[in-house]
Amino acid sequence: MKKYTDLGFAKLDNDRICRKGTSEAVFCQCKTNEQLIKIFKSFIENGQNVLGTRATAEQYKALKKEFEDIKYNEAAQTLVFSQKEVKKAGKIAICTGGTGDIPVAEEAAETAEFYGSFVEKYYDVGIAGIHRLFDKLEEIKKANVIICVAGMEGALGGILAGLVDVPLISVPTSVGYGASFQGLSALLTMLNSCAEGMTVVNIDNGFGAGYSANRINRLIAGVDKKD
Repeated sequence: MKKYTDLGFAKLDNDRICRKGTSEAVFCQCKTNEQLIKIFKSFIENGQNVLGTRATAEQYKALKKEFEDIKYNEAAQTLVFSQKEVKKAGKIAICTGGTGDIPVAEEAAETAEFYGSFVEKYYDVGIAGIHRLFDKLEEIKKANVIICVAGMEGALGGILAGLVDVPLISVPTSVGYGASFQGLSALLTMLNSCAEGMTVVNIDNGFGAGYSANRINRLIAGVDKKD
């Protein structure tokens, strides 16, 4: 198999699965239905599972006509076509500050599950009612990695990081009123947290958090270690 497939408008990285152990994801935003069909078809013909992110319902309908078994998570805006079983391992806990953060959390969950992690979700456990977090804290601590997804001021990430002893990845979201500046307030809060052990990804980047958490989780679980 060639290291990449040149479709003219896209060069598909077939070799990524050999280099990194995971297939290339398809960022669907700004791509036409025709382009996506050609991209998915190429990966599928090469025997790969395919994950599409930031996909619209319209794109899903177009791809569904070509690939009957494709699945769509409307909240996450993800497309998944699986033809090879990926054995899952370990556990990632995904927490959100509020219900409004769920779409980004779902993108993280779909990504982590696609690449081989078990996921547990703890939604709406933000600091406005912090007892909700404390009620689930012992369960959350059992995970190998925690993803915290929060908008507004983004304080949940720092609080969680101060309470747990496992790697934590925080995702600021663009959820919030005017002074949250479309997620910038949450991003700066997370970046400036004094609680150690927290890594921060870009605003609304559920995919990045899910991918990184999966790599860490599988290394901890011992399934991705090389001799």
